[in-house]
Amino acid sequence: MAKEPVKKQLISINHTVAENRRARFDYFLEEIFEAGIMLTGTEVKSLRHGQCSLNESYVMIKNGDVTITGVYIAPYGTAGTHLQHDARRYRKLLLHKREMAKLSAATKQKGYTIVPVKLYFNGRGLAKVTIALAKGKAEHDKRQTIKERDWSRDKSRILRGEE
Repeated sequence: MAKEPVKKQLISINHTVAENRRARFDYFLEEIFEAGIMLTGTEVKSLRHGQCSLNESYVMIKNGDVTITGVYIAPYGTAGTHLQHDARRYRKLLLHKREMAKLSAATKQKGYTIVPVKLYFNGRGLAKVTIALAKGKAEHDKRQTIKERDWSRDKSRILRGEE
């Protein structure tokens, strides 16, 4: 009898590489989208080592393509110089046409922008980016967010009885 082929075990949890925590503070995130990202081999290896930053990154729509720029993916150290990638190059995002049309129409309205929130590997090992359709917060909204965060922290301390 022949042996049954061994199936690969898929990781069921998402492995977060980078998160843009500042986006939740600066914007009201109204709608979340998951997009694939086109990467080269050395970029994927750097991401697996966690060498990535979403700070100062943004998403733009140009000629019907959705691209992300400003994402810093460190060069992969063990690869040769001819294989290295540009650390802050434009990277195309892979979305459905309906999602691209929705994002394009929304960004033409005043005050809406597309913000990258999280970069991760899904259960199948593919690099994905969570982007959000967002509206900028005013200064008083940011102060309100700080007050709510401080109150929830104090409330949990009171309930635990630490004070």
